[in-house]
Amino acid sequence: MDSLLKHMVDMTGHRDHAMLDISVISAVQELAGAAQTRVLTIATVGERRVLRSRASIGDGRCARNDETSDATHLGEPIGDYPALVACLEGFLPSVETVADNGCHTLWLPIWFGDKADTVLEILSEGPFVGDTMHMVSGIVGVYRNFHSLLAYSERDSLTGLLNRKTFDDQLARMLQAVNDQNLLLPGQSERRHSSEEEQQWLAVVDVDHFKSVNDRFGHLYGDEVLILIANLLMSSFRSQDRVFRFGGEEFVILLRSTTLANAYRIIERFRTNVAAHLFPQVGTVTVSVGFVSIRAGESPVVSLGHADQALYFAKSHGRNQVCHYDELVASGQLQAVASNDTAEFF
Repeated sequence: MDSLLKHMVDMTGHRDHAMLDISVISAVQELAGAAQTRVLTIATVGERRVLRSRASIGDGRCARNDETSDATHLGEPIGDYPALVACLEGFLPSVETVADNGCHTLWLPIWFGDKADTVLEILSEGPFVGDTMHMVSGIVGVYRNFHSLLAYSERDSLTGLLNRKTFDDQLARMLQAVNDQNLLLPGQSERRHSSEEEQQWLAVVDVDHFKSVNDRFGHLYGDEVLILIANLLMSSFRSQDRVFRFGGEEFVILLRSTTLANAYRIIERFRTNVAAHLFPQVGTVTVSVGFVSIRAGESPVVSLGHADQALYFAKSHGRNQVCHYDELVASGQLQAVASNDTAEFF
């Protein structure tokens, strides 16, 4: 009982979803004696529904290996797990399956009304007995309630994406992590990044000619365009990336640990997905994107300013394109400045 209370206190002490996810799988892993526990997101990619791992913990016993989260990995097809599909279609609280090797899997959708976009997956060498199920159900109930409270405070009410306040917090953490990784030893020269090195990235998205959409079709159709673009953002980027709405027609993405080539490919995939999408009544809509690597020692204002400069260049040179700040500076098309007077963020 003391261990259960300790985990409950730990879960409700966090103020962001990532730490809450880690807290709940740590609690289940210990209290249920699980071999592996994962928090999964149910996402839609094109016409397919997929599972994306948000957090995972395991001791190696009958554990399922996670796929590599690279630029082309969009998730595991949910159709590979027919028992989970039946559970979701039947609005059931849980379902248990047994593999040929005797490994038991327990699926627990996190229901909010009649919708579940998060699933807790627990793997065990033996069946889940009544006491274990009772304890896990209690943990999942606390997780669901606190997840709902966090979502209410962190999400944009129209699109469901993360909001500006959440972005400020996560960018500050990412900058701190980059600074910690790039601390220079005495006498060490400044570290240079190669194009093949994995870095953190910040991208700013703006919907082209959005004012004309509102003027021609009205704000209801304008809002629908923003909601559909938010859905395309969520399906185009990876599970470890974070997508935010700044307000109006502006969005921001934090891309984690990838190379320049992959960052460009991921962002370009989103741009082409938007250009190919047919928006009801409105027809075709395009977006412009500017992005930049997050560097040690830079402030949030500077990082955002550089990405916004690249965005401004894209919009003033034809729109419907992706521009990389450093490439524009290196080619002489853009002058490097400490801040950007055209930025719309401050």
